[in-house]
Amino acid sequence: MSEHEPPPADEAPEPAPVAAEEQLAFDVADFPGGIHGALEAVLMVVDEPVTSVSLASALERPVADVEAALGELEDGYAAQNRGFTLRQVGGGWRMYSRHEYAPVVERFVLDGQQARLTQASLETLAVIAYRQPVSRSRVAAVRGVNVDGVIRTLLSRGLIEELGHDPESTATLYGTTSYFLERLGLQSLDDLPALAPYLPEVDMLDEIAEGGRG
Repeated sequence: MSEHEPPPADEAPEPAPVAAEEQLAFDVADFPGGIHGALEAVLMVVDEPVTSVSLASALERPVADVEAALGELEDGYAAQNRGFTLRQVGGGWRMYSRHEYAPVVERFVLDGQQARLTQASLETLAVIAYRQPVSRSRVAAVRGVNVDGVIRTLLSRGLIEELGHDPESTATLYGTTSYFLERLGLQSLDDLPALAPYLPEVDMLDEIAEGGRG
């Protein structure tokens, strides 16, 4: 085959890869909601205030256009009496629920958290509160069941935290947080009801745990 002849169809060279910048290129004007809808889409997924410059970079629009659109969104939400608003806080913009609706938001959050805290979680939390710092195996020994999933839940809810490691077993030790005290309306752990005498002594927990593994 001559060097000037094109390669057979089944040997045609693959097209050059398209740069990431070209693949992501877009014009916000093509979106159904334009720049306003694009801003809302981004602001709905951020968990902290985002600057106008960052928004402008994401939307590939001038900062002045983005700031004008943000102001229009904020005014529009207020005029429509929406349950949320757009505020500039800490040098950035973020969606917030409107303060007039605080009572219903608070009721929903508190009721939802109470509903999601199962009996198993409450029992595990009680053991940790009264025997902290305590390892996961010792908590499991008191409850008689595996507590790995419950521990993860309590950690994610901010009710307990890691307090270092046991010097002998190197096991992670857990204790309650300030948020735990806040939720119970306590100033300190000293304000907990006197339930500790009804739990096994710490030195007995090792024996129970060892017996369970035997």
